[in-house]
Amino acid sequence: MIPGAPAMYTRETMGPRVLTTLLLTFLTVLPAGAAEDPARALDLIKPSRQRLAKDFKVSSLDGGTLRLSELRGKVVFLNLWATWCAPCREEMPALDRLQAELGGPRFEVLALSVDQQGPQIARKFFAEAGVKSLTLYVDPSAQAAFKLGTAGLPASLLVDANGREVGRHLGPAKWDSPEIISELRRRIEAAQR
Repeated sequence: MIPGAPAMYTRETMGPRVLTTLLLTFLTVLPAGAAEDPARALDLIKPSRQRLAKDFKVSSLDGGTLRLSELRGKVVFLNLWATWCAPCREEMPALDRLQAELGGPRFEVLALSVDQQGPQIARKFFAEAGVKSLTLYVDPSAQAAFKLGTAGLPASLLVDANGREVGRHLGPAKWDSPEIISELRRRIEAAQR
């Protein structure tokens, strides 16, 4: 039984999906000015804990699966988002442009939807928003968010080519700003040395 909850609400009756949705709904954030100020988003790219990012497995829309560890050798910009998160929706076009600009064998934006409704709702949003460069991955259980210790949505993590988390940012940003693209190019080049 969940402490303080009525007897009818137990972990078994609510299930992990309901608890995940409630937790992420309460933790969705929109820091003041973050979306307008690329310098604040650059905090993501500044060195942080530099620990090995926890591995997780997600599904792609083509029916395949992907583990974060399979992307070693690339700099990965991991973005956890959901269609019900307004700041997530706002920043998705910038993430699509970032992937179009820098994506390739050395860099990838990994857009990971945690929508419980699964791929159909995320696919519909991508179509409506005109997202063309991102590959859509889904994790309706939000297990990746829990493994990575993210505290809300949108959450973005920068993972270096060795699989180490080197930065994180909570909230939206203009990920395709010249300042961020320049810094990411520097990081991509440094990873190849």
